Amino acid sequence: MSVYEKLKALNIELPAVATPAAAYVMYAQTGNTVFLSGHLAKKDGKVWVGQLGNDIGTEDAKQAARAVAIDLIATLQAACGGDLTRVKRIVKLMSLVNSTGAFTEHHLVTNGASELIGEVFGEAGKHARSAFGVAQLPMGACVEIEMIAEIA
Repeated sequence: MSVYEKLKALNIELPAVATPAAAYVMYAQTGNTVFLSGHLAKKDGKVWVGQLGNDIGTEDAKQAARAVAIDLIATLQAACGGDLTRVKRIVKLMSLVNSTGAFTEHHLVTNGASELIGEVFGEAGKHARSAFGVAQLPMGACVEIEMIAEIA
């Protein structure tokens, strides 16, 4: 099944690529490697605000991370000239989770993105990963994730 067939089967329609909120670009390419800037979790078109261990739970934040993955895939498609079949491998995700010092389930939150990337890209979606807890994210977002991919 192609990447596009998998997206359709998962009932995922890729959104328009987000615009930068500050002085950066959404992706940069060097050789066959594409670096995607951090994408904030959004819900209903607005930043998905919350702090894990305070006012949002792991399962909701896992859904937020899944939503970030959809936005990352849309940006990756733009980086590939509109053709996701050029993706050879998702190399790495780095996840920042807005959390209290007592929260310890960053890895479970980040699974929301990792699991979707694996479903969509199959073997090429198996990636290295880091998940960090941070005291705050831009605009109070609950999750921010960046991605590195290899393209043909």
